[in-house]
Amino acid sequence: MLVVAAVLAGGYWYLMQAEAPSGRPRGGFPTLVVAEPVTRQPLVLTVEALGTARANESVTLTASLTDTVRRVNFDDGDYVQAGTVLIELTNEEEEAQLAEARANLDEARRQLRRLEDLDKQGIAATSDVDEARSLAKAAQARLNSVIARLEDRLIRAPFSGVLGFREVSPGTLVTPGDAITTIDDVSTIKLDFTVPETVLGLMQPGRKVFARSVSWGDREFEGELRAVGSRVDPVTRAAVVRALIDNKDRALRPGMLLTVRVVAEERTALLIPERAVVQIGDSAFVYRYGDDDTAQRQPVELGARQAGVVEIVGGLSEGDLVITEGVVKLRPGISVRTADDEQPSRLAQPGSRPSP
Repeated sequence: MLVVAAVLAGGYWYLMQAEAPSGRPRGGFPTLVVAEPVTRQPLVLTVEALGTARANESVTLTASLTDTVRRVNFDDGDYVQAGTVLIELTNEEEEAQLAEARANLDEARRQLRRLEDLDKQGIAATSDVDEARSLAKAAQARLNSVIARLEDRLIRAPFSGVLGFREVSPGTLVTPGDAITTIDDVSTIKLDFTVPETVLGLMQPGRKVFARSVSWGDREFEGELRAVGSRVDPVTRAAVVRALIDNKDRALRPGMLLTVRVVAEERTALLIPERAVVQIGDSAFVYRYGDDDTAQRQPVELGARQAGVVEIVGGLSEGDLVITEGVVKLRPGISVRTADDEQPSRLAQPGSRPSP
């Protein structure tokens, strides 16, 4: 009896495993999977790096002569316009010389006008008129010299920007080269970062640049790539790239560390979820949802990757259904089904086939 039971059980197992005309195991249940269509979507290729913010213009203001500070006209961190007088040095002697030079010039001009009037009447000698004209020009030159010395005692902002801490007080004796304060033009930030030489071909002026700072959380600063350094470091094989970022609200400051994202290329491409791809060595394949509700192994050529999706450059067409979940349970020709037996998602996709 035991032998007969064993034979009957073996025969039943064989019949159940024998393939039906459709190629499916007789009596087997289709494997539950998730399938998504191959779609054409925008593909944005980016290059990421770390960069340092720099001021558009930045100088340390110093004195050009030795003298005492008479007045300080700014506070730490002030924003000033170009030409604003920041420091006044003592200038009593120069002011006296200025008054003298102006008086001499006025007298020389009066003498010149008198002689010119006499010359028109034929009374004055031409040589006397020429001499008076020379004296007036000399007096004007002396006045200009005194004004220039006075101007040296006024330290002005060379451009509009934010001042740093002041290093002097009224009464401080300054000498040439002594630091007074710093000024930075931060209306535009120069963002310098390095990229490997392998992507230098993508670093074209005009490309969009996006930067973030830990100081500002999720805020993203948009800029434009301006120039690529003329040299590649022979040790690191990297080059410095500079971008310009508008900073009208002065949120960014020189010296900040920023994460940089350069939009290197924008195009449309056939994309599928990266999890659908099975990689074996240098080759890759996916399982395509076949016409007969079976999983068909399909070799593919891959392109760029971004944020969980991968570009398909060969092997699939737009609208093909690719199995994205349940891939590890599949083998070529196995019967599959989606969660919805009617598979409305397939019917709704362009190029899809109705369920048999």
